[in-house]
Amino acid sequence: MKRNRSSTPRTPSQCVRPRLGEMLAPSLDSVRIFLHILAAGIWVGGQIVLAGVVPGLRKIGPEATQAAAKGFARVAWPAFVLAFVTGVWNLIEADQTVGTGYQVTLGIKILLVVAAGGAAAAHAASDKKVVIAATGAIGLVASLVVMFLGAQLSSAV
Repeated sequence: MKRNRSSTPRTPSQCVRPRLGEMLAPSLDSVRIFLHILAAGIWVGGQIVLAGVVPGLRKIGPEATQAAAKGFARVAWPAFVLAFVTGVWNLIEADQTVGTGYQVTLGIKILLVVAAGGAAAAHAASDKKVVIAATGAIGLVASLVVMFLGAQLSSAV
């Protein structure tokens, strides 16, 4: 269901959606957005958790850090793919009459998604401490900005 982004924002009481008892009925849009937020939360939240856990794991030994990284990758990369797919789905469903500011913000978000994924891939592939540290930081910061821009874009519609 495409939303008319050019109209004035509606209050929740003005929303016209099928109701399930007193609760709003789920829609394909709500499932798509839920999956996108879930995947982004796993991707970014996992990076934040690892940033806090890895220093302690280093004290145990390199095998502990490697095991955590492999475990994270098994969950994070599918989440990244899901976020990407649902992001493309969001673009397909988006109102194409949005303003220039929205389009510029969206373009920056897309570039940062590519940067975050590239940094994470470089981080995983490297064995040099300086590259691992730099790409980990770049990937996390880019991912956090992507989430912020997503919130900014959703509040603009």
